[in-house]
Amino acid sequence: MTTNEQVLAALGQVAGPDGKTSLRDSGILSGLNIHDGKVYLTLTVPPERAQALEPMRLAAQKAVAALPGVAAAFVALTAERAPQAAAPSHAPRAAAPAQGSGLAKVAKIIGVASGKGGVGKSTTAANLAVALARLGQKVGLLDADVFGPSVPLLFGLHGKPSFSSDGHSLVPFEKHGVKLMSIGFLVPDDAAVVWRGPLVMTAIKQLLNDVAWGELDILVVDMPPGTGDVQLTLAQNASLAGAVVVSTPQDLALIDARRAVAMFAQVKTPVLGLFENMSYFLCPHCGGRTDIFAHGGAEAEAHKNGLRFLGAAPLDMAIRETSDKGAPVAASAPDSPQAQPYLALARGVLEELAKAGRRAPVFTVG
Repeated sequence: MTTNEQVLAALGQVAGPDGKTSLRDSGILSGLNIHDGKVYLTLTVPPERAQALEPMRLAAQKAVAALPGVAAAFVALTAERAPQAAAPSHAPRAAAPAQGSGLAKVAKIIGVASGKGGVGKSTTAANLAVALARLGQKVGLLDADVFGPSVPLLFGLHGKPSFSSDGHSLVPFEKHGVKLMSIGFLVPDDAAVVWRGPLVMTAIKQLLNDVAWGELDILVVDMPPGTGDVQLTLAQNASLAGAVVVSTPQDLALIDARRAVAMFAQVKTPVLGLFENMSYFLCPHCGGRTDIFAHGGAEAEAHKNGLRFLGAAPLDMAIRETSDKGAPVAASAPDSPQAQPYLALARGVLEELAKAGRRAPVFTVG
């Protein structure tokens, strides 16, 4: 069994950031974890030096992987110290992820986005992925919401992913017919991810490129909420075939949804349509409908912008309960009224993907 001392000795043979002091003695080692023969290391570096220190990271990974008893080594660069945090960090060799080995057999990548948090984007992405699988698609789901990963909870999964036989790629989990990867599988539940933008992007790039996704018809990417640099760079690097924008009906959420549409216009990504979440509430006792967050806002916004309205999901206890139990409603109750909006969403996405290559997206954002 490999010990911490053996790992530290190996790091003593690797030059640190200054090229003189060993990595072991450089003071940047902030996390070391050994589990089932796999070694996870975290190195704290200034974010602006992350790219320049990539050769050092690779050298450390190679040195540790060569130790007897080590099945694979995983070395991450981070901007802050986090307890035993381990997350992917090295940048791909090329900007287009289609050139990465992990995405070689992925036909299309779509993003599920929102202009703000709290609109049910991750629940929508999870149920969309499951619904696409039920329609016969080979599907993967990447949880790229680094600061608030939801896939482990939504699918009831725990623990770290394994490595492929070559020791270079992570093997995604699989449940309900969907291949799954999330930063939440790589950091402890109670660890805050406090990385700055450049390191967030290197982590997301590795989750795209260095995961053994295998042959997929569609990889669904649950994007971080908002429209900042991380979201723009992700949209560009993931070579998205299209995006679904999720909003709730009220005006405040729709303002941010417009920003998300504008962001995709900026990176020339087709918006497949808008989906309205928490559209209405049906009383479980009397069956009465209440439009808590107003009604029809996303549909009106879609029509205004020449986009497809992909449907509406209610604010419903069954959707919340199944999500909390790790069994999205599209998987646990696919014939229920609560699951039907997600199946309709999946059909709409497939139809729009088929059209996307034949027409230019129309935007009248403002």
